[in-house]
Amino acid sequence: MKYKSQKVAYWFFALSMLLLILQIVYGFIMGFARIGLDGLHDFIPFNTARAVHTNLLVVWLLSGFMGAAYYIIPEEAQRELVNVKLAYVQLISLALVGVTAIIGYHFNWWEGRKFLEIPRQLDFLVVANVLLFLGLILVTLFKGKRRTTTSLVLSMGLLFAALLYLPGMLPFDSQVTDSFFRWWVVHLWVEGVWELIMGGILSFLLIKLTGVDREVIEKWLYVIVGLTFLSGVLGTGHHYYYIGVNKIWLIVGGIFSALEPLAFLAMALFAVNMYRKGEKKHPNTIALFWTIGSAIVSFVGAGLLGFAHTLPQTNLYTHGTLVTAMHGHLAFWGAYAMIVFAIISYSLPNLTGRKLYNSVRGRASFWTSNIGMVGMTVAFGVAGVAQVYLERKFKMEFMAVQEEISIHFVVLILCAALFATGIILYIIDFIKHGRPNDEAMEIIED
Repeated sequence: MKYKSQKVAYWFFALSMLLLILQIVYGFIMGFARIGLDGLHDFIPFNTARAVHTNLLVVWLLSGFMGAAYYIIPEEAQRELVNVKLAYVQLISLALVGVTAIIGYHFNWWEGRKFLEIPRQLDFLVVANVLLFLGLILVTLFKGKRRTTTSLVLSMGLLFAALLYLPGMLPFDSQVTDSFFRWWVVHLWVEGVWELIMGGILSFLLIKLTGVDREVIEKWLYVIVGLTFLSGVLGTGHHYYYIGVNKIWLIVGGIFSALEPLAFLAMALFAVNMYRKGEKKHPNTIALFWTIGSAIVSFVGAGLLGFAHTLPQTNLYTHGTLVTAMHGHLAFWGAYAMIVFAIISYSLPNLTGRKLYNSVRGRASFWTSNIGMVGMTVAFGVAGVAQVYLERKFKMEFMAVQEEISIHFVVLILCAALFATGIILYIIDFIKHGRPNDEAMEIIED
């Protein structure tokens, strides 16, 4: 590492790993409930497990993005973080808000709005936390010696993510209006501004790992940013038809949803092309695996699978079924989880001075987690298609259909066990690296 303040990133990454473990645990609780093994129902009913599972995903990814920013921005700006103590205050407050929300869900303390269940009182604490984070990042960037396209795209993504959280806090009596603005958060985060965050992190890693000239890589970023906003913003319309908004949004949403794979295709081509052009053979091949893998898997999960079921003619049947879970799991894994794993894999050796990359355990982690996730995606997909036909075509009752497709969740649990094994291996590697230390300042990055 080049700056001591970059050590802050390690603790955000550690929080991410802890919350990821909890998310997987709650995923298994839901998986077993699906096949009738629901012994925890009196304490953790399915709706509680689902809320905790999805909200943990959001919090651990945000913690990972924040850690990435605390590592990348000082290096890109060529100066120390403006206030390290406040960064630790922000970390502790983020953890407290997340833990409080999770405990609250078990006592029915929530708003009941899908994906935005966090109670209103905690919303304001989230806003304060994110404002503190943005202040530290943006002031560091403003006072830095340089402002690169990579750092600006990353910062812009983080800033817009914060701004788009605010519409989800507006109270409405109308369910239609409430859902309209709720999608501003849910959709425009994951299919809009989070893509900018992914693009910024991806750009930084490719510059470091491939040795391709910064100007070449950052020119690609402009293309990705353009495609993201062209498709992601208006693509939100594919949700609106189902909440009572004007039918014109069905056409607009359908057209621009069909364009959304282009942004992810651009990212995949961007990463693979830079890797092929790269003359520098960086020794940290595990970080390179996660980086290139993120671009490719996100294209398949977010791009192709998203396109496959968001076209109006298809989405009329697949909306609200397990087909959505198929798309969601592979999309979040490829686009956001893998890029967080990539920046952690790259930064850990630099923060700790322990070059533990290229281990058998690291490679096994990459392949087992990805194979497990692909297996889960296929299981969700098969179950979802069966659900569509039985419910939407043959008019069977919802619970009767769930019994018919429960066998697919046995396969899903087996694949999830393989996925969890890969994650455990990754976390073992994380622990083996130890804590960051000042001696690592002496290590010159390749």
